[in-house]
Amino acid sequence: MRLALFNTTAFRLSVGYTLLVTLAVGVTLGSAYLLTESLITDEVDLIIDTELKSLEDKFARAGVPGVTDEINLRIDSWGRIGAVYMLADANYERISGNVTTWPFDGMPTEPRPEFEIATIEPGRRAVHPVRAAVRTLPGGDLLLVGTDISQGRRFAEKFRFATLWGIGLSTLAAALAGFWFSFRLARRVGEAASTCEAIMAGAPGRRLPVAGAHDEFDSLAISVNRVLDRLEEQAGTLRATFDSAAHDLRAPLHRLRTRMDALLLRSPPLEPAVHESVDSALREVDHLQRTLATLLQIALAQSGAPLAAPAAVDVGELAAELVDLFEPAAGDKGLRLACHQEAAVVQGNRQLLAQLITNLIENGLKYVPAGGAIDVAVRRLADGVRLTVSDDGPGIAGPDRSRAVQPFVRIGMAGREEGSGLGLSLVAAIARLHRGRLELQSNEPGLRVVVELPA
Repeated sequence: MRLALFNTTAFRLSVGYTLLVTLAVGVTLGSAYLLTESLITDEVDLIIDTELKSLEDKFARAGVPGVTDEINLRIDSWGRIGAVYMLADANYERISGNVTTWPFDGMPTEPRPEFEIATIEPGRRAVHPVRAAVRTLPGGDLLLVGTDISQGRRFAEKFRFATLWGIGLSTLAAALAGFWFSFRLARRVGEAASTCEAIMAGAPGRRLPVAGAHDEFDSLAISVNRVLDRLEEQAGTLRATFDSAAHDLRAPLHRLRTRMDALLLRSPPLEPAVHESVDSALREVDHLQRTLATLLQIALAQSGAPLAAPAAVDVGELAAELVDLFEPAAGDKGLRLACHQEAAVVQGNRQLLAQLITNLIENGLKYVPAGGAIDVAVRRLADGVRLTVSDDGPGIAGPDRSRAVQPFVRIGMAGREEGSGLGLSLVAAIARLHRGRLELQSNEPGLRVVVELPA
């Protein structure tokens, strides 16, 4: 059930939905993270540019002494927390500021260079990242203004951590919701499928379950149940009509055969030509009665009605008895008929199963040329029984095998009058009535008929 769930369309849709939710949440939170980081950086750069402009204006009014006083004032009094200042000469020697040494190897090429400064904090030595800007003043002196961005980085890291957690939790929630949806959908589809299989297996009274959710599945189940009710009603009417017609035909045929038998036994005897005509007509009546009985059996099997009064039947023992019965006829035709069986019991109708095996053996006797062989094998499986009847006759071509089990289809009957084309059709119908499966295979050469019946 678990593997079947993973192969359902609902599960694939759930996976696609989860990926789509993950992509949407990832794009949204990722965009928010990148935009927030950009805003923090822009704000830092604006503060740096504003202070640089202010100190450059101070230099224009009061020169180096004025800038030095302003930097010392900002450091000692109202300067912002984390501010970094340095005024250096052309040789990068410090003139003033809270940075002791020039932090770069020469003049930085980036417009916003970053570096690290070490500070002594209570109980530990800390390293802080700094984002800065450098201006060359008239006269060659260098002015560096920066700000500590460690707090912004910590905020960005927490934001990134929260973003990843948000994406992960959203993906997990979407996956759980999708799995629940696919499981619920697969369960309802599985219930409908099992009901359909039960109906095909001989429970025509079963109907698709209606959950009462008033959704599209309930609407579909109600519609299908109405169709099944209508089909069952029509099948019942058709079965009753067919049974009535068969009963009405059976009696006249029986009376006709009785009268023809009496005609053949009359005294004085009939003339030879008349006797031969009556005898030929009698054979046709027998053939018609057999065809009618076969059609009734096929109709019963294909109607979906459950098997009446099933009993334990040893298919191996039954096959051995029938092989013994047909062995003399096979010897007369120059054929070898063998049986390989083991005890294999199924619940079924002994008469119908005997008819199934008989039809398969008679097909072999009819089509296999002299010198050939017919093998009947019965094998017990873990959950059923496999009956195999194989021969080395002309066989049936692959494209014709599906047609061979249809009523009145006679494969390879050119030049032959015998046969009604109902033998394999009746075998298939009996197998279906026992919830079994019929398959025609190539025996290379010849034909192999495999019938699998559930235990």
